[in-house]
Amino acid sequence: MTDTKLSESPAQLSEVEQRLGRRIHELRSARDFTLDALAKATGFTKGYLSKIENSKVIPPIGTLVKLAEVLKIELGDLLGSESSVERNDGICIVRSWEREPVLRGGSSFGYDYVSLAQKKRHKHMDPFIMVFPSNIDKDVRFEHDGEEFLFVLDGEIEFGFVVEGKERLWVLSPGDSVYFDSRIPHRGRSLKGESRALVVIYRTPEISRQQS
Repeated sequence: MTDTKLSESPAQLSEVEQRLGRRIHELRSARDFTLDALAKATGFTKGYLSKIENSKVIPPIGTLVKLAEVLKIELGDLLGSESSVERNDGICIVRSWEREPVLRGGSSFGYDYVSLAQKKRHKHMDPFIMVFPSNIDKDVRFEHDGEEFLFVLDGEIEFGFVVEGKERLWVLSPGDSVYFDSRIPHRGRSLKGESRALVVIYRTPEISRQQS
């Protein structure tokens, strides 16, 4: 997995973002992982992980998926609110006003993520509303275990994959969708202004069993 360039010392962090680094540090310590060991297990550098734990950088979702996998915790538990909410292992209803902003322009891409199922525990899918900016870092791509589904809600998104060493690009319009293996290096950007998409990250049964 590729280390991702991230913005330093993000300002006006959300409650979730403020808590994220501390949460990762607590989980790492509880599982007797040194920073060196976590770096080796995830493929990220020790310095990068230290910046995440100290809230100096806000990692993108792909990075958090890998951290959750190695630390054996659900992504929702890593990101979710600490406030008490009604939880049901069979049914999860999240009203529009209950949606939780997760990451707001934290990565060098400037992506915004809003969680759509923060109440659900023991899930294999993590759905988000994702806002794509038009300006991105050309050198950064994401890759992580699992599968991903993207459905464009508004705007136009240029989505690219690196296949056999070459980048292939598609332009996705409202109503278009793409389903792909998340291990394929990928990235997306809005062609004009900001575009929104429903993004669902699916963790394969093998990954889910590792986290149980």
